[in-house]
Amino acid sequence: MNKNTLYKIYSAVFIGICLVPSVFMPFVKSDASGEKRRLSDAPKIKNDDGKINFEYCDEFETYFSEHFAFRQQLVTLDGRFKSTVFGTSPNKDVIKGKYGWLYYGETVNDFLNIDTLSDRGINNIKNNLEMMNEYCKQNNAQFIFTIAPNKNSVYPEYMPFNYSPAENKDNYEKLSESFEEDFPYCDMKAVIMNTDSNIPLYHKKDTHWNNLGAYAGHARLMEMLGKEKCPSGSWTVRNDHKGDLADMIYPSEKPDDTQIYSDYEYKYQYLGRFMAFDDMSIKTFCEGKNGNLLMYRDSYGEAIIPFMAECFGSAEFTRTVPYRMDGIGENGADTVILEIVERNISDLQKYAPLMPAPVAENLSFKTLEVCNDITVKHEENGNYIHIFGELGKDFFTGNNTKIFVTANGITYRAFNAFEDKLLEREEETSDNGFSLYIPKDSGGNLENITVIAVNDDGSAVSSQ
Repeated sequence: MNKNTLYKIYSAVFIGICLVPSVFMPFVKSDASGEKRRLSDAPKIKNDDGKINFEYCDEFETYFSEHFAFRQQLVTLDGRFKSTVFGTSPNKDVIKGKYGWLYYGETVNDFLNIDTLSDRGINNIKNNLEMMNEYCKQNNAQFIFTIAPNKNSVYPEYMPFNYSPAENKDNYEKLSESFEEDFPYCDMKAVIMNTDSNIPLYHKKDTHWNNLGAYAGHARLMEMLGKEKCPSGSWTVRNDHKGDLADMIYPSEKPDDTQIYSDYEYKYQYLGRFMAFDDMSIKTFCEGKNGNLLMYRDSYGEAIIPFMAECFGSAEFTRTVPYRMDGIGENGADTVILEIVERNISDLQKYAPLMPAPVAENLSFKTLEVCNDITVKHEENGNYIHIFGELGKDFFTGNNTKIFVTANGITYRAFNAFEDKLLEREEETSDNGFSLYIPKDSGGNLENITVIAVNDDGSAVSSQ
């Protein structure tokens, strides 16, 4: 066989291999559920308005790269090759740790203690949480705030050796230390670290805690509420969990992560349609139990839902933001828990909870100045008028500032919250935002709104 024939055979085989993903594309469907994103739709030559889509080529390139046949198998092969040979992850959202541990890429800044919140940002969040707690008290509801720690905050020993934290405090530590002793705060990191277990309380290849870790958190929350915790039953260990991080870089591999199961038979039931634990809102009831729980939660709240649902006569677990608090009290919730993961702590100064702003009386300060560097907007939102905006830097003389808004002759306390989306500055951050909801029936003219910032040194700056 001469060289020309060999070259032709080699070229034919090479071209054939390259064509496999395209030829089989109509018959082998891709699934990106494990990659935490939605695949793009097939592009159209014409837009909805009938005009030529000049972005067609770029859109088709993206579509093809996400839908070619055997994509998951090839992604897995690439992931295994890079993690085994080079000790790295092919996906920027996944960190390849030691001994097979995987970590979520968005937790890097928290782990390294960089780009942390400013002192004013921490105080803003503290003020907001204290206002939520006070509102619950006024409506005869018990409030607890807790932070689910990032996995590398609890198990830092398996992070890559080249990740070296700076010698300063992270957001979790700074916020935890800001609370007064009587504030209803559950230090979940301390709970997890102090739980006696020969099994890790977080998944090896998943972002989240496992069922045993969630149960430890549940037990502490119930202790703080003065209620009995859910019976644990007997625990069984099985290696049948598909970690979300493993799914992102090894999508075609079978589940092999450790999960801990309880044989306790739950009695609670779901109200309405229940699809999965990541539903935006899940409502439950448990016959023979008392109390009405409202729990604001994120993905860390999923594993804790069965334990909490078993202990309350009725419960709602919601991922909706902003937090809707105006149904608390009377026939509503008598227990309110706010859980948020460590990496999202900064979100607590983004959106004001949906509740009537508290009326401020006997506002006092030592000095008063005027500054016109301010953005103020308002819009209708159901039964409320939502007032929000941003103050200029001259309104602030320290790191702890309370903001008040006078509208229709009534002065209200505002949340220290920067509404980035409503201000058309999405993904931007600011320590100078304010946001509040006032009832529509307050009437009057909202064109004349005055905003005043009262600093902890007694000085105040007003917009008029």
